[in-house]
Amino acid sequence: MTSWSGRILESVGRFLGSHRRRVLELLLGVFVPLCLFAVLAREVVHRAPPLWDVAVLTWIHARATPARDTAMIWASRIGIWYGLVPFSVLLALWLLRRREVARFSFFLTSMLGTWLLDDATKQLFGRERPALWPSPAPEQSFSFPSGHAMGSMSLAAAVGVLAFRTRYRWLAAICGAVFTVVVSGSRLYLGVHYATDVLGAWLASLAWVLGLRQILLARAHR
Repeated sequence: MTSWSGRILESVGRFLGSHRRRVLELLLGVFVPLCLFAVLAREVVHRAPPLWDVAVLTWIHARATPARDTAMIWASRIGIWYGLVPFSVLLALWLLRRREVARFSFFLTSMLGTWLLDDATKQLFGRERPALWPSPAPEQSFSFPSGHAMGSMSLAAAVGVLAFRTRYRWLAAICGAVFTVVVSGSRLYLGVHYATDVLGAWLASLAWVLGLRQILLARAHR
């Protein structure tokens, strides 16, 4: 028994030593976000939102102005049809034209899978939208997670992965972070999502995109 356990531990040690980077990426990029998502999901299943969820929206709404309403409505639209969708289509076509099949498959699966994951998760949790004040851009679907936040984070993460080994990686990271924060923040400002909706969306998107990276791009990157 001792001999077998020693061999198993030795084999595990060799595997971790030769794949430590991949194991670390899976741990920090997939496992940790999924665990944090599960923690948020426990809060979401309760009918009443957490007090801090309401406090965040109340603090943001106290700073609302007509000009900011207009800006946030446009930021929200850029997060789907006016920005995210056209950019995603153009990038996918560019990758396909360059015959980068692995990267095209990764990017397409990342974005389409995010949409399906968002829809399925909304139906699973069935969380009602915030109703703290009349929103200038009301929504009718379920609230958790935020589709805008999921889409923007998935796009930022996927582009970051594609650009990671190029000289544009810092530009991609900065632009992706700004885009994600602005789009996600607009949903909070408009009062159509709680902060937990946005955080849950970010975590789910990271786990999804970085998990796909391990499946679809690991060999290409090696």
